Amino acid sequence: MGTKTPSEADILRPIGAVSKTYVAMVGIAGLALVAFLIGWAYQLQQGLAVTALGDWGSGGGVTWGVYIGAFIWWVGIAHGGIILSAAVRLLGMDRYMPVARLAELLTIGGLSAAGFYIIVHLGRPDRMVTSVIGHYHITVHASPLVWDVTVITAYFVLTATYLSLTLRYDISRLRDQLPDRLGPLYSVLTIGYTETEDRVVERMVWWLALAIIIMAPLLLHGGVIPWLFSVIPTMPTWFGGVQGPQFLTIALTSAISGVIILAYSFRAAYDWDHIFTDDIFRGLLLWLGFFCLLFLWLQLQQNITGLFQAPVDLTHAAVARATSPIYLTSMSLVFLTLSYIFAQSIRPSLFTKKRAVVSGFAVLTATIMEKVLFVVEGFLHPTFDIYAATPGTYIPSLIEILSIIGTIGMVTLLFLTVSKVVPVVELHAIEHLRDEHE
Repeated sequence: MGTKTPSEADILRPIGAVSKTYVAMVGIAGLALVAFLIGWAYQLQQGLAVTALGDWGSGGGVTWGVYIGAFIWWVGIAHGGIILSAAVRLLGMDRYMPVARLAELLTIGGLSAAGFYIIVHLGRPDRMVTSVIGHYHITVHASPLVWDVTVITAYFVLTATYLSLTLRYDISRLRDQLPDRLGPLYSVLTIGYTETEDRVVERMVWWLALAIIIMAPLLLHGGVIPWLFSVIPTMPTWFGGVQGPQFLTIALTSAISGVIILAYSFRAAYDWDHIFTDDIFRGLLLWLGFFCLLFLWLQLQQNITGLFQAPVDLTHAAVARATSPIYLTSMSLVFLTLSYIFAQSIRPSLFTKKRAVVSGFAVLTATIMEKVLFVVEGFLHPTFDIYAATPGTYIPSLIEILSIIGTIGMVTLLFLTVSKVVPVVELHAIEHLRDEHE
């Protein structure tokens, strides 16, 4: 626990301060996004052929590649983020309340990036209107793409509602200390607010959290996304009962890693060592270790069922995956992270916040590598190789690589912008920490 007593002034500090570091971060994130937008503009002009992702795919017949792999990665981060926030509220984990809103904002950012990938991969953005929205009542029964759009939209609305309900309490009590230039926005966010609604909102947020916890394994990253891959059974590595739990563990490890990085960044920028305490980082590391262990165990199950007396097509695909340098690197990063977390839990002197951040970056790198490989290997080793005549192997194009950098820049800009508009730490968290001090 920090020695200072948390106050309202602490969580308002980002709104009123613009440092050189902040301007530099905006510039870097903006350049990353602009670089991708330029590449996407070129793609719109020339077609998906510039990425080598077309009807016949790139080398080896890969027609999706980084775009869909990164889409899964961002959806996982988003779903894991809102699960983390919901667990804090539902299970009374007050220790982690300071990072709850960061997790909710990470969900908004992750869903925005995932939705952006759908539009990018459609080739022509107008298809979202002509092929998806315009004929939704027909396509929803037959198109996995439309299910993606439906799930992302539903979860975006749910998360935005969830976030706005908690913001009403904060803004109404901090309004006199917030900038007048944003008055119209604050008026919209608190329209019709009275203090009598607080208890009602508290119950609503609790029920929303319960709905999220229930929906996550059934409909979201543990359900719909892996199911959409398994409806193509001719891709051996996409088909199997382990996919749902595996996707869910990847989502949770990625989201916790993202929250660790965000919490450290805000702590360093605004001297929030008494808000994002060492205990929070230690706890998040332990949760990260738990889900890393589940992640590796499910990977083991997938490999065992693919390598031991499996059908020939599945064995061929499983061997290709298990011997891939990308896969081995990904699993090694998760294993090394798990080893460090286990070691520091036994010997606490090994813990540092910087090592926690490095662990977060390692896991995020591992999960996006694994998800891109998951997509690519499915195309390279199908049961019926209709792309057998397509030579070569898949190599991501520059535009695809820029898409990852660009969407990271986009989500970073979201946090940089939001931090100047509303508190990124809940007032309830500050009140709870202050009560503990007293």
